[in-house]
Amino acid sequence: MQAVAAESAASRRRFLAPLALAQFICSFAGSNMNVMITDITKDLDTTVTGVQAAITLFLLIMAVLMIPASKLTDRWGRKRCFTAGLVLYGIGALLSAVAPGLGVLILGNSVFEGVGTALLIPPVYILTTLHFGDLTSRARAFGVISGMGGIGAAAGPLIGGLITSAISWRAAFLFQAAIVLTIVLLSRRVQDPLPADPTRPFDAVGAILSAVGMFFVVFGILQADRDAALMAVLVAAGVALLIAFFVYIRARERAGSEPLLSTALFKNRTSNLGLATQNIQWLLLMGTSFVVAVFLQEVRGYNAIQTGVIFTPATVGVLASSLAAERLAKRRAQKTLIIAGFALAVAGVAVLLALVGASSRVVAFGPGLLLIGLGIGVMLTPSVNLVQSSFPEEQQSEISGLSRSVSNLGSSFGTAIAGTILVSDLASGNTSYVVAMIVLAVMALIGLAVATRLPANPAPGRASTAAAGPRALDVVGEHG
Repeated sequence: MQAVAAESAASRRRFLAPLALAQFICSFAGSNMNVMITDITKDLDTTVTGVQAAITLFLLIMAVLMIPASKLTDRWGRKRCFTAGLVLYGIGALLSAVAPGLGVLILGNSVFEGVGTALLIPPVYILTTLHFGDLTSRARAFGVISGMGGIGAAAGPLIGGLITSAISWRAAFLFQAAIVLTIVLLSRRVQDPLPADPTRPFDAVGAILSAVGMFFVVFGILQADRDAALMAVLVAAGVALLIAFFVYIRARERAGSEPLLSTALFKNRTSNLGLATQNIQWLLLMGTSFVVAVFLQEVRGYNAIQTGVIFTPATVGVLASSLAAERLAKRRAQKTLIIAGFALAVAGVAVLLALVGASSRVVAFGPGLLLIGLGIGVMLTPSVNLVQSSFPEEQQSEISGLSRSVSNLGSSFGTAIAGTILVSDLASGNTSYVVAMIVLAVMALIGLAVATRLPANPAPGRASTAAAGPRALDVVGEHG
C-alpha cells in the first residue's frame, strides 16, 4: 500500500510540476523587466515610458486574450493549446533577447510572450481541475500553482536583477527560454483527459468586443500623463465596447447560440467578489513592483542587482505565506485569510510611505515589501479556490479563462495606473512616488472592503465532485 501511495504521489508531482512551473515563468515575466528598465532604456535608446508600455502591453495582451483562449481549449484540446503557448512564448523570449530596438522587444516580449501566455495558462487550471477529481487534492494543486505564480511575480525583480548585473538584461530572456524548454520536456507525459471537439462553436464577435474593449480601457489609462482628452475618449470607448459585449452575449444566449462567456458566470455573488479580490491582489503586487523598482533606479540611482535585492523581503514573504497556506487554511476560513491578506498589504504600503521620507537607506523598503509579500501569499490561493469552486466542472473552462483574465487585467492596471502616476513626474523625487503609493493604498483598502463582503460559508458549485455539500467546501478551505 505504501508503494502504491508513493507511486501515486510521485505521479501527481510529475503531472503538477510543468503546470506550476508554467505559472511561475509567466508571472516572473510580468515583473522581472522592472529592474532592467535603466539598462534597457540605455541599450535600446528608449525611455522609461516606452519600457513601461512594453510591460503593460504584455500584461494586457494576456488579459484580453485569456477568455477567448480558454474557449479554444475545447476546440483544439487543452494539451495542444498548452504546448502551442509554450512554443510562442519561447519564440518571444528569444526575439526579446536579440532585440535591436524597442519595436522588436515589444513584438517578442509583449506580443509573442503575451499571446503564448494567454494560450498556455487556461489549460494549466483546466487540466488541474480535470485531473484532480476530489476537492481536497484539487485545492492542494491550486495552492501549489497559485503559490508558484505569486513567487514568480515576487522573485522576478530579484532573479532579473541578478542575471542583468551578472550578464545582461538579454540573458534574462534566455533564462525564460530555457525554463520554457524545460516545461516542454516535463509536460510530455501530461495527458488531456478529454478529446478535442473541432465542431465546438467559437464566438469570434464576442472575442473581438471583449478584447478591444479591455485594450482601450488600459491603453487609455496609459495616456493620462500625455493627453487627458485622449485618455477620456479611449476609456469611454472601451467601456462602451464592454457594455456592447455584455449585451451581445446575452442576446446570443437568448437566441440559443453559445456565447464567448455565459452571463450566468456573473450571477454568482461569491465568484464576483472573489474575482474582484483577485484583480486587486495582482494590481497591488505588480503596481508595487513597478513603482518601487522604477523609483529606486530613476530617482535613487540604483542598478539592477541593488534594486532586485531590495525585493528579497517580498519574495520571502510570498514564499513563507504560500508554504504555510495549507496549514493556515486548516485553522481559518477562506474569507478570514483574504481579509488578513489585504490588511497586511495595507500595512505594508503604509510602512513604505512612512519610511521613504524618514530614511534614504535600503532597509527602509524591506519591512513594507515583506508585509505586502506576506499578505499577497496568504490570500492568493483562497481567492482562486473560492472562484473555481463556485462552478460545476462543465463551466471550468469558462471560469478559468475569466479568472485568469481578471487577474492579469489587475496586473496591467497596477502597472498602468500607479506606473503612469510615477513616470509622469519622476523629476519631483519622492512626490510622485508618494502619490502612486497612496493610490495603491486606496486600492488595497477597496480590496479589504470587498473581502469583508464575502460570504462566511459559500455554497460550492453543483458539480459531481462538489456534491458533498457544505463539508466539501470546508475541505477546500482546509487545503487552499
